[in-house]
Amino acid sequence: MIGRIVEDISSGSDSDYSKFNLTGLNNEVSNYGQALDLITDNLDDDIQDELRGALDVQARLLYGLIHARWIVTARGLAKMLEKYKRVEFGRCPRVLCQSQPLLPVGLSDTPYEKSVKLYCGRCEDVYSPKSSRHGSIDGAYFGTSFPHLFFMIYPNLISPKVGPIEIPPTRLHESEVNKRNRRTREEPEITENAGEPGSTAAAALKADRYRPRIYGFQVHEIAKLQRWQEAVRDRQVGRLEALEDVS
Repeated sequence: MIGRIVEDISSGSDSDYSKFNLTGLNNEVSNYGQALDLITDNLDDDIQDELRGALDVQARLLYGLIHARWIVTARGLAKMLEKYKRVEFGRCPRVLCQSQPLLPVGLSDTPYEKSVKLYCGRCEDVYSPKSSRHGSIDGAYFGTSFPHLFFMIYPNLISPKVGPIEIPPTRLHESEVNKRNRRTREEPEITENAGEPGSTAAAALKADRYRPRIYGFQVHEIAKLQRWQEAVRDRQVGRLEALEDVS
């Protein structure tokens, strides 16, 4: 499975892109050449015994960074579209979003800084995955560009801020549905700040806000809208703090 993405981006019409797609990764991953050989199952057996432990870590990092670049290619976006239609990333917990499907997002493109979050295109908020297995995935493995680029490529999927959502249904095999439900029941949920007392205003200030970026650059119109949204949010936090002071 690890080599599948690498093989996919380096075959067919994407062969030219794959050379660019790996550019610069040698500066971010130690033992880059050997880690890439391990991913593609071309590592020399003699070296494998000596550096196996260290190379496993570097190969996982390299695979994740390649994955972040692959999902913003035409082929990668098409694959993620299938998952989005099957609601594989879950639904927004906010009631007014009416079960809007979520998309994975990284809050940083730098590894080991932030874990992966789930972005709702309707309320434009990010949420932590319920599964501990998913919550431990590095956000850099999805990157900060993916959700907004996804909706730019598929504008028909941009949900209205009010009213019911319309997602084309995708039929799943019964065994696949049962398998997914069983996996969801077995995985422990992550509870953020469990047992930690705190005010509502403090919780609101700590909430992560996704800033739409395309390859590191904020989108102008979205950035302008977010400045207004953050000003409204600051006023709401101020009112909460005033109410808590009175009580």
